[in-house]
Amino acid sequence: MRIASFLCALIAAFTANAALAADSLPSELDSVDRRAELIGWEAVGRLDMAGHGTCTGALIEQDLVLTAAHCVLDDNGQKIAANKITFRAGLRNGDYIAASKGRAVAYASGFKQEEDGRISTANIARDVALIQLDKPVARALIQPFQIHRVRTSRGELMVASYGRGRNSTLSIQRACNVLKKFKNGVMTFDCDITYGSSGSPVLAYDGGRLAVVSVVSALRQEGNKKIGVGMDVIDIIPALKREIALGAPQQALKPVVTRRITVGGSTSGTSVGTRSVGGAKFLSSK
Repeated sequence: MRIASFLCALIAAFTANAALAADSLPSELDSVDRRAELIGWEAVGRLDMAGHGTCTGALIEQDLVLTAAHCVLDDNGQKIAANKITFRAGLRNGDYIAASKGRAVAYASGFKQEEDGRISTANIARDVALIQLDKPVARALIQPFQIHRVRTSRGELMVASYGRGRNSTLSIQRACNVLKKFKNGVMTFDCDITYGSSGSPVLAYDGGRLAVVSVVSALRQEGNKKIGVGMDVIDIIPALKREIALGAPQQALKPVVTRRITVGGSTSGTSVGTRSVGGAKFLSSK
């Protein structure tokens, strides 16, 4: 599956801005092994793209799953057919609360696999997709997450994901931190993510209730430290909902000024490749 090398400019920022994280250190990852531990997290599920790996997604409406755009594209940059995608909400060791195939797929206008095998900051800022389910999930079974009403630039986050080596059971990190926020909406965080965490909801409290502020797009490993990369979703989701409703792509967002980034002295930009890691789909930086 695709491997994205992330930019030097951000790498320097990661180190320089580590002190900006919230006072608390990231909490340990909790594996949801018992049904009772799923309460409040039932809306998170695993996405299985037939022949194209797995990702994580989260219900934001009874029939809409939020995930990363690169999760719904094949290696040729083509949209995976909706009926080839299955969402299993609350998956736990083979059991799940609800499951449905997709009916329609929409991803942020402007997101693409670049022909030269690179990924720009603009693509990360737009790495967002919605999947409409063929069978809406009953509200009596699952309460979808809301979208956070404001852009989060600092403070404590939570992430729930199905990652490599743990993609049969939901893992929750209940306290991790925003490290840096960039002008184009891209953000970095120190949450414990891995391959398969793509599309995982990044949440923060909004009026006493957890709400989605971002989705996991990429990962950078610095020694023993994992740096997650995501984006603001608040302005992208309305257009995706309209596209799902109308069945046609919406007008592109205002272009983001992009800058190629170099890694290890290279001038070729941020590279993207393909990788299969236990069936999990993910963008990662070298």
